[in-house]
This record gives sequence, C-alpha cells and structure tokens, in this order.
Amino acid sequence: MKWLRQYGSGDAGRIRLLCFHYAGGTASMFRTWHTLFPGAIEPIAIQLPGRDDRYAEPPYESMSELVPDLVEALRPVLDEPFACYGFSMGARVALALSYELRTRELPLPVKLFVASSAAPVLRLPVRGWDESDEGLVAYMKELGGTSAVVFDHPDLLELFLPTVRADLKVVGTCPVPEREPLTVPIRAFSGNDDTEASPDRMLPWRQETSAEFDLNILPGGHFFTDEGTTHILNAITKDLVSVLAG
Repeated sequence: MKWLRQYGSGDAGRIRLLCFHYAGGTASMFRTWHTLFPGAIEPIAIQLPGRDDRYAEPPYESMSELVPDLVEALRPVLDEPFACYGFSMGARVALALSYELRTRELPLPVKLFVASSAAPVLRLPVRGWDESDEGLVAYMKELGGTSAVVFDHPDLLELFLPTVRADLKVVGTCPVPEREPLTVPIRAFSGNDDTEASPDRMLPWRQETSAEFDLNILPGGHFFTDEGTTHILNAITKDLVSVLAG
C-alpha cells in the first residue's frame, strides 16, 4: 500500500504503532524502529504524498482533505489494537486522525504519543508556510533536522521546498475547535531546548484527553538526540507492553 511502510519482516505484532513523520520528512525516519521494539509491537510508518517514492503526487495543503483519505488508507490495519506516534507535524496529524476516527465510530488508538509539537489549544501561528522561500529556509535551518546537502544544492532545495511549505500549511491552517476531549491516554515528549515546542508549550496537550496524560522532558532541541530517541522508544515499549498485559 502506498501509504504504509513496514520495514521489518511483515510479521504482525500484537499491537501496531502507526508512525507519522514531520513536515518535509518521510516514513524512512522510522526505518530501523522494528529492530528496537519487542516482537509484540509492530511499527507501521505513514508515507504522505509529495515525497520520496510518492513525489509525483501533490502534497496535501489542508488537514480537512488529508485526514479523510488517511482514514480510508488505514482501514486495513485498524482490525488490531494500535497506538499512534506523531513527531512535530505528525503529532497534529495523529490527533486529527483520532478525532476523525471517533466521529466515524471507528476503533481508536489505545494510546497517543506526541513529540515536538506545541499544544493545539494554544493556537500558535505556524511559521514558514506563508513566508518567502528565504524565510522558509531560515526557519528550516533554525529548527535543524534537514541535511546541509539540501541547502548546498539549489536544484535539490527547489524540489524540496514545495512539500515542506505544503506540510506546514496543513498545520498552520488547521482550525482548533472547541470539542470534547478524547478518551485516549496521551504521552508527550519535549526537548528541553526546543523553542518551538518547549515543555511549557506541550503541557496543554493534556487538554486533548480525559484520560491519563504524561509529559517526558528530554535532552536536545526540536529534533532529539540519540539518547532522547532511545528514551522515547523505551517509554513507548513500556506503555504498550502494559496495555497488552491488561
């Protein structure tokens, strides 16, 4: 399936972890995760259009168009218990997906993991998408996470910027209505040096759930260190093994 990437053997785990990448990112950021979880947990990465092997497809520019198509793409893997992990833009996509699943009375995730994303209820403006190319590039350099090779090659940068701009527009134009919170427990991860999604900005994610909420503060900025990523993987494993244990 063009939306889903399973980098391991394809053996089904007892619980699936749907993984959502950041703006301008690809599913390959999760390519090694299957080696880092116990066999009971099956990571499945989501590949949005407009990048990598889906580059020929136009990227989405609004959450209202993205999420219904995403629901249909995910239907085949909603037959087993699942959780969601979203990084930066991916956190907002995972949240919007969860609300849409509730509206359609489809299965909900057993847990929502969100990282490096300011709480939606703060309604903070999203930078970059409505700025000049120069402004967008400056924002990308400030956040980190983009290879210097991209910035050093104008032809490559020209191909890359429209997808990043579209992804940021998805989040930047996404309304945050008043609504009943989810009944899904949430664990949030924030870098202690992240100016975009600081711990203070991530704490209000707790307003998105009536269930348990936890905030883990990790070393690093918007993009985590190897140590921070290991902490995230361990926390996810502990939570999901606990779910399986009942």
